Amino acid sequence: MISLHTSVSHASALQCSQCQQTYALTNLATFSPCCHKPLLTTYHTPFGLSPTVLASRPFTMWRYREMLPLFDDIHKVTLGEGGTPILSLKKWANWYGYQQLLLKDESLNPTGSFKARGLSMAISKAKELGVEACIIPTAGNAGGAMAAYCASANLKATVVMPRHTPKVFKEECELYGADLVLVDGLINDCGKKVAELKAQNGYFDVSTMKEPYRLEGKKTMGYEIAEQLNWQLPDVILYPAGGGTGLIGIWKAFFELKALGWLSPSTKLPRMYAIQAENCCPVVATWNKKQPNASQYQGKPSVANGLAVPQPFAEALMLDVLRESGGIPIAISEDEMVQTVKEVARLEGLLVAPEGAALFKGLQKLIENKHIDPSENVLLINTGSGYKYLENLY
Repeated sequence: MISLHTSVSHASALQCSQCQQTYALTNLATFSPCCHKPLLTTYHTPFGLSPTVLASRPFTMWRYREMLPLFDDIHKVTLGEGGTPILSLKKWANWYGYQQLLLKDESLNPTGSFKARGLSMAISKAKELGVEACIIPTAGNAGGAMAAYCASANLKATVVMPRHTPKVFKEECELYGADLVLVDGLINDCGKKVAELKAQNGYFDVSTMKEPYRLEGKKTMGYEIAEQLNWQLPDVILYPAGGGTGLIGIWKAFFELKALGWLSPSTKLPRMYAIQAENCCPVVATWNKKQPNASQYQGKPSVANGLAVPQPFAEALMLDVLRESGGIPIAISEDEMVQTVKEVARLEGLLVAPEGAALFKGLQKLIENKHIDPSENVLLINTGSGYKYLENLY
């Protein structure tokens, strides 16, 4: 049994995202047994905790330790994730006539993507709760991240990945010692294989939003954005949404920061825009009322592997964020992403992932369609390194 009394964490319970039924944090959890929906971690707001405490702490995601759900640091599995820079893209802004364009570059995380945040937290918590073997369906980056953190934690890792995924993602998993299973299809097909394998072998499934703690690692992007911008927020955030964990997590972080008093109660929250691939845009289809939800959506592979998520488990939460914030989802073509990767590289000296490139093109379209004004402060979140996608680009 985990002791909650000696913990620095102020996590209080797990809550069903649909009916708000609560569950204990001391038990290994997946999704809510009541509604079969994602579980969200809730917190007691630490009384008197000031952001001044951060000054002496290393700039990693663990600097927000009180608002993360690990109870004992002995179980913490970290490779130095978080603390990624926010860059001012002055050349791109000048070229396209924007007042201010910022980029949070998640490619500088361990294993080259923002997936490191979620998997650091998920594997730490799995270790604390006695898990010995983890399994994950992945479009690419999450598999490599889980394999790395399982290696660090001495846990067995099994990664289930689409066969068409670029070679570097496969080799990465094997280098970290994971068992790699290749499946014909997309990540939803991998999810079916995971269900079969975990039933046979007793693996713990860390699928996107089917366990509660990857979200808690990803939300630290929101904490960092606020801190790095001196507790002010941009007018607009563009996020490349496949499974949507980061979109949901960043939004969750802003409300937690208000509860902490680190953001003023009057702080206006950004409009959140979800950018998807035309080849696989279930949230766009649901938003535009072409389907009741994404449960039957059939997508195609994308050069942006992380956007090829045809049936996101947390679709309802993604739609909630867009509605609450005043944003919308839009989709970008394969050619637009490839050309924009090259254009950003030449103009800014940054090799962004195709998912990140989609944001640049998405911003242009949103400005053309009058959803965003060129005078607004805009933040893009590049979720991974373009170096891992070179095979997709040529």
